[in-house]
Amino acid sequence: MRAGASKTAHPNTSRIRKNDTVMVITGREKGKTGKVLRVVREKNRVVIERLHMVKRHQKPRSQQSPGGVVEKEASIHLSNVMIMCDRCNAPARIGSRRLEDGSGVRTCRRCGEAIDK
Repeated sequence: MRAGASKTAHPNTSRIRKNDTVMVITGREKGKTGKVLRVVREKNRVVIERLHMVKRHQKPRSQQSPGGVVEKEASIHLSNVMIMCDRCNAPARIGSRRLEDGSGVRTCRRCGEAIDK
C-alpha cells in the first residue's frame, strides 16, 4: 500500500443495498422505516419506498399519460439512514464477516446476526 493511503472502502461503495429495510435517523422523515428501491452510488444516496415524497410537474406526453402534478420519492443521503436488523428489530451498524465457504456476509454490530440471508 502506498504512503498516505487508507484502508477504508472506496468512497462510492455502500453497505446498504436494494431491498434492505432501513430507518431514517435524521431529517423530516426521522424515525420512519421503509424498503430501499434504488441506490444512487455516484451521489451516495438512496430512494426509499413511500418516504421523502416530493411533487413534480409533468408535461402531458400522450393520451395515456396526462400531465399534472406527480408525487414521487426523492433520494436521501446514505448518512441519514441505518439498516434495520431483523433479529434486534432496531437500527444497527453493519460489520462484515467471511464464512467458511469464503463468501462475505454483512453482520449486525449489535447482535452479531448475519443480515444477508
